[in-house]
Amino acid sequence: MKTIRCAIYTRKSNDEGLEQSFNSLDAQREACAAYILSQASEGWTALPEVYDDGGLSGGSLDRPALQRLLSEVAAGRVDIIVVYKVDRLTRSLLDFSKLVEAFDKAGTSFVSITQSFNTTTSMGRLTLNMLLSFAQFEREVTAERIRDKIAASKAKGMWMGGVPRLATNPMAAASL
Repeated sequence: MKTIRCAIYTRKSNDEGLEQSFNSLDAQREACAAYILSQASEGWTALPEVYDDGGLSGGSLDRPALQRLLSEVAAGRVDIIVVYKVDRLTRSLLDFSKLVEAFDKAGTSFVSITQSFNTTTSMGRLTLNMLLSFAQFEREVTAERIRDKIAASKAKGMWMGGVPRLATNPMAAASL
């Protein structure tokens, strides 16, 4: 039986709670390792390398652990990438298509353990593209809400961080 080398990739968007002895990255990794173990009869084995990106957004591929993983994929050392959810890999449809292209070129697949996806079938790709479209939409709506809140707060004269503006009236500045 052929050994299928599985790399586990985990990501958390913010660094809240990462200092804890057992955090979200650990929970994702543990769940993925258990899934790989459940596929041992198929030859699946987890690679020992850890690919964790804590405190980094899924809106960009510029993540250290992901880049290390992609180098391993390109070198032909990974057969399957195992993630907890697809949005841990990326939240961008464009980035997802780039990843799938890189995976296809290297003969690598990926599995989301909480979502039944198989990138080797056309139906699996369609379903993933639909899911990623919603993930990208969610990211964009969240960004719009944040921009709207900042604009509303500024309109009310609230300080929103950064360097405070200096008084433009020299007499007001002199009285400070």
